[in-house]
Amino acid sequence: MFDAVTAVIRQVKEFMESLIIVIHILSAVAIIGLVLIQQGKGADMGASFGSGASQTIFGSAGTGNVLTKSTTWLAVLFFITSLSLAVVARNKADAGIEVESLLANPDTAAAVASPATDVPVVPADVAIEAPAGLAVELPVVGSEAESLAPVVETVVEPDAQSTQN
Repeated sequence: MFDAVTAVIRQVKEFMESLIIVIHILSAVAIIGLVLIQQGKGADMGASFGSGASQTIFGSAGTGNVLTKSTTWLAVLFFITSLSLAVVARNKADAGIEVESLLANPDTAAAVASPATDVPVVPADVAIEAPAGLAVELPVVGSEAESLAPVVETVVEPDAQSTQN
């Protein structure tokens, strides 16, 4: 019974997220269209001849027509959907890691605490040849790391044959 309720709640959440995304995209496209359709406040004929109509606080059109009011409400809707999507993303991120499962399995907790790096580590017993004339710093791994210096610098001199064409 509990699993069925959880599944229904998950489906409702996914539907609501999809609905918010669709509303967000539609409002963004509508805002773009309305802004492109609108005429600028200084673009009327009175403004080009120095008439005082464009010098009023709201211009010659008054407080705004249907296009400007629609743009305002669509912008409000866009901001509301943006904040809603941010809340949904935050809730998904928080639900991704459950503390109880980390406490029950210490190996998983250690993997989450120390993520793997993108830098490859070369074992100490592998020989690596560097290109001629380059200084290479090789990290030392394993039990030999404590006994050796932290970084071994190797300089390879170019051969006389490799410099000739």
